Amino acid sequence: MASQAGLSASSYSKNFRLTHFRRKVKRLERDILRMGALVENSFRLSHQALFARDLSAAEAIPLLDKQIDRFYRQIESECVMLMTLQAPAAMDSRLLGAFMQLVRDLERIGDYAQDISEIAVKLFPYPPHPCMAEIEEMSHQARAMLATSLVALADLDAEVGQRIKQLDSIVDDAYHNLYEILANQRDIKGVVEPLLLMALLIRHLERMADHATNIGQRVSYIVTGHR
Repeated sequence: MASQAGLSASSYSKNFRLTHFRRKVKRLERDILRMGALVENSFRLSHQALFARDLSAAEAIPLLDKQIDRFYRQIESECVMLMTLQAPAAMDSRLLGAFMQLVRDLERIGDYAQDISEIAVKLFPYPPHPCMAEIEEMSHQARAMLATSLVALADLDAEVGQRIKQLDSIVDDAYHNLYEILANQRDIKGVVEPLLLMALLIRHLERMADHATNIGQRVSYIVTGHR
């Protein structure tokens, strides 16, 4: 009888720990989506600062970036704690590891959004370059990729996560075409700063799209276990 009671208590303790772990993971998922919403908003504001020449949008980004960084540190810390203290099963370790990589991608997109807002402010004094319409389309594509990656994450949809990789080729092609135009421009009059800033700008957008692709791939890995 005592043996059965001990077994029952052990089973209860194990179930309690598992329930506690699952609750923590659910909270992590909610926090990652909240962080993702902040990153998406930061990207939107950087787009607005750049193409609408909106100084107030650029000025709003640093506060958002601080919130994004706080989420990043908090989520990473909680993942490490769960992995070290809870001794999760292999599947749960895979999930937590993917979460840590995923929030790093989100944090980098947020950093690039802030960098783009700073480029936007530096471009304010110059007339819009003819390439800006193509760069705006590139930005739209990268933003759509981020939005799609967050949908994949919210729904844990591996198929949507994989689809983002196809969208990345559109941004890559835009980057290479625009780089060739900027690098081979011959009729430069006055300062070259706008060209240098735009070259940096398209590189940032290309990297943001890469990180959005990474998020989609990580969602697919969480669901399927395959890279």
